[in-house]
Amino acid sequence: MLDRVLTRLPRQIDPNVLVGFATCDDAGVYRLSDELALVQTVDFFTPIVDDPTAYGQIAAANSLSDVYAMGGRPLTALALVCFPEKGDTDILEKIMAGGLAKMTEAGCTVVGGHSIRDDELKFGYAVTGTVNPKKVWTNTGARPGDRLLLTKPLGTGVITTALKKGAAKDAWVEAATRTMVQLNRAAAEALAGFDIHGATDVTGFGLIGHARELAAGSGVSLRFDSSKLEWIDGALDCARAGHLAGGLKNNRDFLGGCVEFAPGVPADVQTLLFDPQTSGGLLVALAPEQAEAAARALRQAGSAAMTIGEVLPKTSPLLAVR
Repeated sequence: MLDRVLTRLPRQIDPNVLVGFATCDDAGVYRLSDELALVQTVDFFTPIVDDPTAYGQIAAANSLSDVYAMGGRPLTALALVCFPEKGDTDILEKIMAGGLAKMTEAGCTVVGGHSIRDDELKFGYAVTGTVNPKKVWTNTGARPGDRLLLTKPLGTGVITTALKKGAAKDAWVEAATRTMVQLNRAAAEALAGFDIHGATDVTGFGLIGHARELAAGSGVSLRFDSSKLEWIDGALDCARAGHLAGGLKNNRDFLGGCVEFAPGVPADVQTLLFDPQTSGGLLVALAPEQAEAAARALRQAGSAAMTIGEVLPKTSPLLAVR
């Protein structure tokens, strides 16, 4: 629906807009000078875990991720709060404290925010960062021959859906939470020394959705090796049990025609590639001669480092999974 609406909106003309909404990138980038640009993004959502502190941490990490995905450094944030009129303010305090702790870890200052009464709790941030205009990472620069690296395992969507159904093991939820509260800061800093041709973070549209945006924006095709992917403990169990979020089904309906699966790819793996992620990892394209060193730098920084595929000249469909 959003894809249809955005294509009908009038184009804005401002030469200082280096990245706008036309390319479905992770954040907007606005040039202030030849050496300085703003990176701006916003994200908020309903609770996906039971612990309010962890929910606040996840919301903050997820909001910050878009700045890291552009190669930027977050500076300030504005909190967005939707809270029931008769809600327990102790819960709200824990949510906001969790978010503030994660923002502090990122070196990002919360300078204010906005709140409304809402029967459904929602929380997140609008984040502003900075980046050198000559060093912006976008989803439009991947080149044939590049290797594809992913910095977090997949499966948060099916695990949190199982949690809502009361069907998730505690160990699965704990593993998913550890992944979601982890900032993409260390990964972005580890990759800063390499020539990143294309980048995005894997969030609500799943790996297939964000890969499709990277491929379409860059005018290339992508091929993934499903055996190289890593899964959060419990993700495959949840997929096999049918704990599928509505977003996963929407992603598959919208994106299914963009991807071709080899006969040997298991059905549960195919399903998980459409799974909407929260605070997912970075997906980056870089030259093959740099891939091994970049993966090594990621691991040294405490990040996952999966070399999951390669960039090809444009074909149809855009994506292939073997």
